[in-house]
Amino acid sequence: MSLDELSGLMTEWRNSGEKVVFSNGCFDILHLGHIDYLEKAGQLGSKLIIGINSDISVQRLKGPQRPVQPENARARMLAALAFVDAVVLFEDDTPLRLIETLKPHILVKGDDYTIDNIVGADIVLQEGGEVKTIPLVKGCSTTQIIEKIKNI
Repeated sequence: MSLDELSGLMTEWRNSGEKVVFSNGCFDILHLGHIDYLEKAGQLGSKLIIGINSDISVQRLKGPQRPVQPENARARMLAALAFVDAVVLFEDDTPLRLIETLKPHILVKGDDYTIDNIVGADIVLQEGGEVKTIPLVKGCSTTQIIEKIKNI
């Protein structure tokens, strides 16, 4: 979904009283930690939007060997989850422009972040929204999965 399309949908959701949650990430290899985290994020509101770093953005952040899966595959898998209502790609290193445009009611990241280092937290809070962190499943990370595969 494009940002323009999502902005229109966001207006509809706001007008109908929906409480919109936003989170973001690379989601390179979808695993239990992602599913647990996103399901819990979705339970905080009535609609869940996921921002996904584009392939170029992931390469800048994680190196030339990443992502393992292309952006269209990552987006399609997340969009298929019952608790995800919209998926949008972004080219920047952070989702700041998405958050500025969408102004979600709740911004969510994993508990490896603190509210003061979550990009866009200030915008959401200024709009009267909430910023929350969710405990991550211990031992579940894409990097760990990649390392395990390399050692087989």
